Parts: sequence; structure tokens; C-alpha cells
Amino acid sequence: MTTLLQRTPVNAANILAVQTIPGKSHWNVMRAVLRVLTDRGHTVTVFTQFLDGDRDGYIEVDVSEQTGPRLGLDASFLIENFGTTRKLMANMEIATRTNCDTIYKHPRMVDILKGTSARKFDLVITEPLVSECVAYMATVLRVPMIYVVPPPIVTYLERPLTGHVSNPAVVGHVLSGHGVPVTFAQRFANVVLTIYCSTLKWYNERQLRLASPQPYDTMDLVKPSIIFTNTHFITEPARPLTPDVIQIGGIHLTLPEPIPKDILEFIDDAPHGVIYFTFGSVVSMSSLPENVQNAFRKALAQVPQKVLWKYEGEMEDKPKNVMTREWFPQRDILLHPNVKLFISHGGISGVYEAVDGGVPVIGFPFYYDQPRNIDNLVNAGMAISMDLLSVTEETFLNAVLEIVINDKYQKNAKIASEQFKDRSKSPADSVIYWTEYVLRHNGAPHLKSHVLNQTWYQYFLVDVISTILFIAFFNLFIIYYGLKMMYKHIFKFYCKRKTVK
Repeated sequence: MTTLLQRTPVNAANILAVQTIPGKSHWNVMRAVLRVLTDRGHTVTVFTQFLDGDRDGYIEVDVSEQTGPRLGLDASFLIENFGTTRKLMANMEIATRTNCDTIYKHPRMVDILKGTSARKFDLVITEPLVSECVAYMATVLRVPMIYVVPPPIVTYLERPLTGHVSNPAVVGHVLSGHGVPVTFAQRFANVVLTIYCSTLKWYNERQLRLASPQPYDTMDLVKPSIIFTNTHFITEPARPLTPDVIQIGGIHLTLPEPIPKDILEFIDDAPHGVIYFTFGSVVSMSSLPENVQNAFRKALAQVPQKVLWKYEGEMEDKPKNVMTREWFPQRDILLHPNVKLFISHGGISGVYEAVDGGVPVIGFPFYYDQPRNIDNLVNAGMAISMDLLSVTEETFLNAVLEIVINDKYQKNAKIASEQFKDRSKSPADSVIYWTEYVLRHNGAPHLKSHVLNQTWYQYFLVDVISTILFIAFFNLFIIYYGLKMMYKHIFKFYCKRKTVK
């Protein structure tokens, strides 16, 4: 660590950060990155919906009124608006552009973009979701830019950001539900999904540009110098990455803190262990369909373990072995040795917390990267994936008993945890080194692939393949024509001889 920091001297930089996505799990990753940089001595001005309070080198601009945080949403709303690929891509595109437009109209941001702000910036850090409108700030300010990507992979943005496309034969699309497509059907579906999502992205953005053109639509937006991606090769299958993609999976993991007394006593007083049940900050557990809640309640009432269940409001017919709260210290609970099972929606933050704590998982993924996240844990042998809307008391109870009784899940979770923690350097070290690398080398353009200068048909060798096919067909035509002429002359010669005879 000492050697690393001695190699990276750089003057304290003024960094402009913008949280474009009002999701708590997205902010957790961004906040961790910014915390590392302020602790290093850099000054950060951040536009955010989630306020922690100003501190030395850290200045917040509240945009919660303009782009309020999305917390505790109704489950049926999520399923209705994000349940299909078409709806998901369209709504994410709209959300990204809407948030861009709103933040760019903020008085503080207007001053920054006009150059009338007292503070001048050296670097922009922001998060893309679907649209590259987030690059407008760095383009106007003419400074390098770093992207922070909370999901483990954003397949539909890899080509425009890095120039490359992951091979759909071996790398599952972020919306595919499979980390690795194994069967022919999965590979075929993955190829179709990759093409479909790229087409949807292009179509949706084109429609929005025509309906409501914005300044960033007419500009050649800069590309990120580097991309910090919230991934790690334990929770994400191995795949080729360009040099400008830096893995910082688990950056948000903090040192454990004391668990509140009443919760700790509940955990310690559980001779058969504890099950922790939550669907994160976005989904309101109490909004789930009543038949699903009944299945959960009846099944958990039959297990010998105690249950910590994140639940909003009062729960009807709450089992005696269940404690409910609107909030639990999730990170600290999952590190407690008496926790035997984590029931989750598959958000990547919770996935890393489960892996770090070595806790098996039952996953009920809702949308986006969640099915794929859970599938990766299933492949690691530490999880069972279930469908929320078709779950019954029997199937859920069988899954819970399978994990708490069969110790293979616990063993595999501990193996994954050991592999996850075995690193040459921490995510924080990577953030420091590569951020300062970009600052030292004026945006580090040498990290970008030349393929960004190529058109799609050049990248996919359409022109080369077409030329080869043209040459091949031309030669075949010459051979065919030559053989035809030879046959014609030979046939005439043969016929003449036959006539003479």
C-alpha cells in the first residue's frame, strides 16, 4: 500500500460528481468512491439525492426535490413498468435523460457549465445508465471523465463506451438471467437479446431526441477515461475487459459496526441460527401480493430458525419467530456467524455483502441485473433462485430447509468468501491509483481502444468479410465459366467427330 501511494503523487484535484440515478444501491457505490477520494485529499462537489452532510473536502448540492430518491416502491409498479425488456429499456432511457435535463437546469450546475462558478474542476465522475447524456458536463468543461457503474455489466453500453462487444456465446447479457449461457437455447436467446436491446436503445434514444432535442444531442460527447465497474470475478464470470475498465466490486463494503442491542440479543438467542429477509430499499415488502406474503409467513413459521424480516408497517399474523423492522443494519447482520441464510432480491450490493460474509442466498429477482446476479451465485453453489409470483408455501419452505440443512451451500459460500477477499489490492487502492493516473496523464487517452474510431461494419469485419466473399464468388464464377467453356468446346468437338464417323 505504501509503495502504491508513493508512486502516485498528484496535486489535490477539484472533482465534480453527479449522481444521475436516484437509487440507494447506486448511491452506495458512488458514495464509497467519493469517500476514498476525499480521504485521499481531493475536493469533491457532488450533486446528489442522498445527503450525508458536508465535511472537509466534500460539498453537497441537494437535488432530491428535482430527482427524488426512489425508495419503497410498490412491487406491482415495478413489475408493471420494468417487467419486460421493452418497458425496462424505455423507462431507463427516459429516466436517464430526464435526470440529466433536471440537473443541468439546476442553478449551481448552470453556473458551472457557464464557467461563472468560483470553483474550477479537473475531473468529472458520474454514472451512466442507458443514455450518454451524462457526459455533457465533461464535454463542456473539457476535462476528463470517469464513469462509476454499479451493476456488474452494462452490455448495451459496452460498444459505445469501450468500443467492444462481449461475445454473446460466453458472456450473458445483463438482462439475460444467465451469467454464462451454456446450452444452445441460452446462447441463441443471448444473441437475440443483445441485438434486441441494442436496437431498442437506438430507437428509444432517437425518438426522445426527436420529441425533445437537448444540447447534448448535437454534441460529440467525450468518452470516459476509465470505467469503475462494481464487479469481481467471483460474483461475475471471467470475461475479457479493455484496460480502461477497472473492477472495484465490493467498494461499498465498510468495517462492521456494533449491532443494536435488541437485534443482537435476538440473533444470539437463536440456537438454530437466524434467517435475514429483505428485498432492499427499492421494493416495499408490504406491497407484495397477499398470496405471496401468506406463503412467506406460513413457511417461515415452520422453520426452527429465527427470522429478521425487513417489513414496512405492521405485519398481520406475524409468526412468533419473526422480528420485523423498517430498517436493519444489513452489512453487520450478514457478518454475524449465527446468520444461516439471506433471502434477497439479488441487488448487487446485497450480493457482495452475502459473499463477503459467506452466507448462502435464496433469491427472488425482480428485474434488470438481479436474475443474472442470483444465477451467478447459483453457479457458485451458494444459492437457490425462485420466482416471486409463482412461489408457494411448500416450494419456499423446501428451499429454506434445503439450504439450512444441506451444508454444501454453507461450504460453497465460505469458499466464495475466501476467494472474494483474496486480492492483490483493495478496491479503494484501485480507485485512488487509477483516478490519479487519469489526472496525471491528462485523461489517459492511451487507455482507449482504437476500435472507438471504427464504424460498426469495420469492427464486425463486414467490409473484410464482404471483400473475401466477393473474391471467392468471383473466382468461383471464373472457374465455373472456364469449365463451362471447356465443356462446351469439348462437347462440340466430340459431336463433330461423331458426325464425321
